Amino acid sequence: MPEIRHSVCALDCPDTCSLVLTVEDGHATRLRGDPGHPVTRGFLCGKVAQYLEREYHPQRLLYPQRRVGAKGAGRFERITWDEALDTIAGRLRAVADEFGPEAILPYSYKGTMGLLNDGGMDRRFFHRMGASRLDRTICSSAGTVGLTQALGVRYGTEPEQFRHAKLILAWGANILGTNVHLWPFVMEARRNGAKLYTIDPNRNRTGAASDKHFFINPGSDIALALAMMHVIIGEGLHDADYVERYTEGFDGLRARVRAWTPQRAAELTGIAAGEIVQLAREYATTRPAAIRLNYGVQRSERGATSVRAIALLPVLTGSWKDVGGGLQLSTSQAFHLNRAALERSDLQHAALGRQARLLNMSLLGQALTTLDNPPVKALVVYNSNPAAIAPNQNVVLGGLRREDLFTVVLEQFQTDTADHADIVLPVTTFLEHTDLYLAYGHYYLQMARPALTAPGETKSNNHIFRLLAARMGFDDACLADSDDDMIRTLLDSPHPFLKDITLEQLEREHSVRLKVSPNGAPFLPFAEGSFGTPDGKCHFDAATLDYQPPLESRHGDAALHSRYPLELISPKNDDSMNSTFGHRDTVDLATATLHLSAADAGARGIRHGCQVRVFNDRGACLLRASVDGRVRPGVVCAPSSRWAKRAPDQRNINALTSDRSTDFGGGPTFYSCLVQVERCGD
Repeated sequence: MPEIRHSVCALDCPDTCSLVLTVEDGHATRLRGDPGHPVTRGFLCGKVAQYLEREYHPQRLLYPQRRVGAKGAGRFERITWDEALDTIAGRLRAVADEFGPEAILPYSYKGTMGLLNDGGMDRRFFHRMGASRLDRTICSSAGTVGLTQALGVRYGTEPEQFRHAKLILAWGANILGTNVHLWPFVMEARRNGAKLYTIDPNRNRTGAASDKHFFINPGSDIALALAMMHVIIGEGLHDADYVERYTEGFDGLRARVRAWTPQRAAELTGIAAGEIVQLAREYATTRPAAIRLNYGVQRSERGATSVRAIALLPVLTGSWKDVGGGLQLSTSQAFHLNRAALERSDLQHAALGRQARLLNMSLLGQALTTLDNPPVKALVVYNSNPAAIAPNQNVVLGGLRREDLFTVVLEQFQTDTADHADIVLPVTTFLEHTDLYLAYGHYYLQMARPALTAPGETKSNNHIFRLLAARMGFDDACLADSDDDMIRTLLDSPHPFLKDITLEQLEREHSVRLKVSPNGAPFLPFAEGSFGTPDGKCHFDAATLDYQPPLESRHGDAALHSRYPLELISPKNDDSMNSTFGHRDTVDLATATLHLSAADAGARGIRHGCQVRVFNDRGACLLRASVDGRVRPGVVCAPSSRWAKRAPDQRNINALTSDRSTDFGGGPTFYSCLVQVERCGD
């Protein structure tokens, strides 16, 4: 008799879908979106609709393994869990004794968004050990800083409210590819007369489906936002009453944007001055108008300020007053869970008597090859695949191949990073363990129990670090907490958004809306100011709001641009999740592609489908050319992130990206990257 079970998608996506599984004789036969969830609404993205293929894939890792070949060769032998845990504990102790515990580096990101398996017992374990802390910057840190600088807190427009908008700007946001559960609300708005405009260097699926697409030069978003402010303020289209009541520094902003004429911005952005004027007028006079901003704009040298400038637009127009107005980048800070009690950073003092050093994950190559006092001698990787996704790939790979580096990888598949491990531990999927989930694209807190039995000898991250703590002889009571203990700890928060939400309610209902507004009314976080600042006002702080083109751009370093005249962007591939689905042939094909304009292809003798070499001073990789009109001349686009081991030259696009950091937040500048392209085959 088929049984219906519930789960939650743990992949790094704003939608955080509620799932329904059909299970027969312990085997899942169907996976679909929960029709009762207000955002999931009964359907799934193309990635997760096929997730059972991953769940039951014959290449899934099921047992602990020990390396028997050269690092990177991917040759391993099966061992027992006792052997694996004893080896890891022994090597970590030896490193800590000889070099100090800060010579141990955990490396993880959002391979799962579940709070326990993303940042639960692992944090407690490494804090208790006194290991180096990881600054998790690889995805959204610059945008986090920029949004916080603008609004004081990371709240945003509810996805359900987009149905009420009359104008929607998808700014660096490929809704159809990376946020598909917002699309039905967008389509409902369009049926009611709304317009959808996209602003992106790459005309992706969302751009192709929009009413108008603005090709913007990579990294020039601040210039466009400032020029829009120039028009809005200059023509008196701002909401003077809202600005007077709820902001500070408007006079300074008026003075700052006076010089940012549409003509000046046109030269930098590649968008015609008349189009900038029309966009600004339409945005300011259409009510409600909503901006769906995504993290692409913050992956350039001025990434944080780009987010900040764009996020100030709905403040200037008073759009936050409207149901269906405002902006969404992230809703994550509304989940005021007790993360401090979950992670227990105080445990560092037991090992060090102080806080451990903080290392930027986007500078992993430097950490593994040049850092000393102490050097990194042990690396524990989970929820990530840095050999594929970290910038400056050749330096990262050089570090991972060090024979004196002891590396442990927790994984579901034999990824590029797992090939460099000394010990590989098999871990569960999100369908196989308990976890609690926030979202960064809606306001529903969710919980899931195991829907399927864990296969082979797989264990959850949370359980593995619990076992390692015991093997290390750590006897702190919190290191033996159960999953339920940890969920209750997270829910132990005084914030009114979480009032009376319990583990029992979550287990019963699976999904619970935060108490962000009474009786389920639309959440308008800044309708009456209430910005997350000490005085509750938005501070324009115009003296620091300006634009300088990225070093690696057409308007940056002229000598560098003369050698490498193409601006490379590497946005997320529609049908994968960073490198998560890199084992799929269809994903490999999509991420082995370089999109370029007919003009740039013709000048280089490149035809559609032929092999090309993309290169700069940092490295090179081989891709297949697609001459398809997705980008304008001067820009090339390679969806990320391919498993480099599947490429003929064992490299992906991150062999080209730099580890230069963003203006704030220490984020990577993946989209500030100059390259040259040459034909190298048919």
